[in-house]
Amino acid sequence: MIPKRQLGETKYAVSLFSLGGEAAINKPELKIEAESIINRAIDLGVNYIDTSPTYGDGHSEKNIGRVMEYRRKEVFLATKTRDRSYDGTMQLLEKSLERLRTDYLDLYQIHNVRTKEDLEGVFASNGAVKALEELKDKGVIRHLGITGHRDPGVLLQGIREYPFDCILMSLNAGDIHHASFQKDLLNEAVKQKMGIIAMKVTASGRLFQKGGIANMKQALEYVFSLPVSTAIVGISNLKELEENAKIAAEFKQLDEEEMKYLESLTEKNSEEANHFKIHW
Repeated sequence: MIPKRQLGETKYAVSLFSLGGEAAINKPELKIEAESIINRAIDLGVNYIDTSPTYGDGHSEKNIGRVMEYRRKEVFLATKTRDRSYDGTMQLLEKSLERLRTDYLDLYQIHNVRTKEDLEGVFASNGAVKALEELKDKGVIRHLGITGHRDPGVLLQGIREYPFDCILMSLNAGDIHHASFQKDLLNEAVKQKMGIIAMKVTASGRLFQKGGIANMKQALEYVFSLPVSTAIVGISNLKELEENAKIAAEFKQLDEEEMKYLESLTEKNSEEANHFKIHW
């Protein structure tokens, strides 16, 4: 069985390995495959699902929604707003709820915060945070989050300015080589007792290189050994899902020497491991 960890102070225990809403999940032509993956993930003990209206132009939410219609109570469901304004966020939230076939979200996140201008927008008097607070007061969303994979300094400023419940950040074995998320930002999130969700565990597959990180076991165990609540991974097929669930179920904490070894394997391809910080 996949072990669980506490999601910050949300009083919710989430599966160590969780389901991301990309890969097969966001493709309209893979409705049947997506539904099979989502159902099997829940059967295996995955109880955290993350998505966004930007994934597959809403099709990720639609595919997840078909399962949520009959299994909503079994998962902690998270989606996002890419809009920085109050009005835009309210409009996006309404459409997300409709696609996800639910009347509430466990976590609603400010998506892909990249710059200080993004922060100014979301924290403005007519910004996205105002919408999130109002939605939480009404019980439409239960927890507030912030996400990003570009600049850890911007996210650090964000969580110091506002008490978000959760943070979704990029973390992988190559992270330490460029604009590291696991130094000041991860430490601050731990200090604040936030729910910490890892993404970009394989850098969209770019982490795997000849002579470097060789397999998903190494990639996932590195991130699981960090002080995270869970790691989300996009799944292309049932075989991948079963493999990741097995890795999580059998996971044993890596020691410092093992962590440093995996980091050393990514040094030669550090740009590929961090491409989303540099090129996205």
